[in-house]
Amino acid sequence: MKRKIAIIAGGDSSEHEVSLRSAAGIYSFMDKERYDVTIVVFDGKNWYAVPALENGEWKLENDSYPIDKNDFSFTRAGEKHTFDFAYITIHGTPGENGILQGYLDMIGMPYSCCGVLAAALTFNKYACNHYLSYFGFHIANSLMLRAGQKLPNAPKIAETLGLPCFIKSNVGGSSFGCTKVKTVEDIYPAIERAFQEGDEVICESFMQGTEVTCGVYKTKDKAVAFPITEVVTHNEFFDYNAKYKGEVDEITPARIPDAIRDKIQAETLRLYDIIGAQGIIRVDWIIKGLPVTGDGLQDAKLMLLEVNTTPGMTPTSFIPQQVRAAGLDIKDVLTDIIENKF
Repeated sequence: MKRKIAIIAGGDSSEHEVSLRSAAGIYSFMDKERYDVTIVVFDGKNWYAVPALENGEWKLENDSYPIDKNDFSFTRAGEKHTFDFAYITIHGTPGENGILQGYLDMIGMPYSCCGVLAAALTFNKYACNHYLSYFGFHIANSLMLRAGQKLPNAPKIAETLGLPCFIKSNVGGSSFGCTKVKTVEDIYPAIERAFQEGDEVICESFMQGTEVTCGVYKTKDKAVAFPITEVVTHNEFFDYNAKYKGEVDEITPARIPDAIRDKIQAETLRLYDIIGAQGIIRVDWIIKGLPVTGDGLQDAKLMLLEVNTTPGMTPTSFIPQQVRAAGLDIKDVLTDIIENKF
């Protein structure tokens, strides 16, 4: 009998639509001969299942059915449908910050990504990066601001972090509310913009260098590090348009020395264990000091940018790109993630 899989998408942040695109990607990748797959959309307190049509086609406009939150089931044509496994692809709350994981733990349903603690930690960029700095990871200088507190004056922020600097939501993603600030006068407007995404804002020093990203996953019997992607944006930084409207060159494998590639993959896998990750994660890095000579390590400094425990999964997202570059089948990778929980 096929396992019944719920791909959970949507959520309550600006990344709602991005999440739906990831869900459609995961649905297209998943092994339908092995799994019975339904997408479940979260929209505030409204949770609903959107099964595929009889021909296997899925779209958001298909008939939908309310989810019973007591056991995460739905009823269709008088028949109750339950699930064996949840593949979480909500970017933002409540799927990326541990809230949904806590609910699934309580009802005893296995899921694709890390648990409550790791999700809550990695969702808070400031807390996560500072925690990881104690394990030897290099991070940018930063300040964290909370709604309602008295803000430091703008010249003080500029003096502490330097200009340009980045101001962004501490609890958001997809570069919503993120600004590369070049003048003191732009600091407060950027803070106000970032606060529209949540009640915490991070101000961070600019890190000049080559931006790369590395996806990894582990199962009970193997550790897999994918080829690294180099991110060359045509914009001021890797913003929403670069991420989702093609205003970027994403080069896989990255044009970096083998020694740096090996270092990044090893550090990403080390980080995976430190935070207690599960499923696929993606870690973004800045390499300061390229180009380099020799083995490539003595002049380059690896800077941690961000940890993403529910990375985008559209056909053009980084992880599917890296899987293809590794000569793997994304269908098999997803099967690995699911079967590892049974």
